[in-house]
Amino acid sequence: MSGLQHIQAVLFDLDGTLIDTAPDFIRIIKELCVEANVEPIADEQIRVQVSEGSKAMVRLFHPELNDDSPELTHYRNEFLRRYAANIAVHTTLFDGMNDVLLELEAKNIPWGIVTNKPRSLSVALLDALDLTKRCAVLVCPDDVKHTKPDPEPMYLAANKMGIPPENIIYVGDHPRDIDAGRAAGMKTVLAAYGYLPPELATDLVSWNADFIIQHASELQILLAA
Repeated sequence: MSGLQHIQAVLFDLDGTLIDTAPDFIRIIKELCVEANVEPIADEQIRVQVSEGSKAMVRLFHPELNDDSPELTHYRNEFLRRYAANIAVHTTLFDGMNDVLLELEAKNIPWGIVTNKPRSLSVALLDALDLTKRCAVLVCPDDVKHTKPDPEPMYLAANKMGIPPENIIYVGDHPRDIDAGRAAGMKTVLAAYGYLPPELATDLVSWNADFIIQHASELQILLAA
């Protein structure tokens, strides 16, 4: 737990780390399954694909479709349309996360988000959860040339906050999050409660994060160390 005494800010990945968006993705995919007359997909199967994006979730019920398929484009567009129209029906902060944010704010430690989620959806989601004014910085793919695992968005967030990367913690639930944070010189925290890729979930140590947490509340323990 050493090396955190100089932390001046905390950055989060969005889906699967700060906010539990899976319930709304599950809702939409199940609607589409019914309409496509295919077998419903199990909740956990959808949950672990959230970090892989909309195409991966569509392929859960249409695995035969390739990237160039008009059908894939159709279902993806319909998926995103429904999501944008009702972005936070069941979505919430992860359990214990609001307490983490409140403590950071009480200590005047800014927190922000670096995500691969498009800005339009990210902004709508933060607005829906009343997080916009609390969030010190939001960096999305629209803002950079290279997304995570490239460190460019991490450097941009640090620059916007006016804080050296080495004085920032980055929390994420995917190897690209940890790789991006490490490449930028940030301390990294693996959120093991998130949407971990199944093929990588059995060896979390191999992700080379500085810390691994099983619940959001453990961040408070880390920051107090």
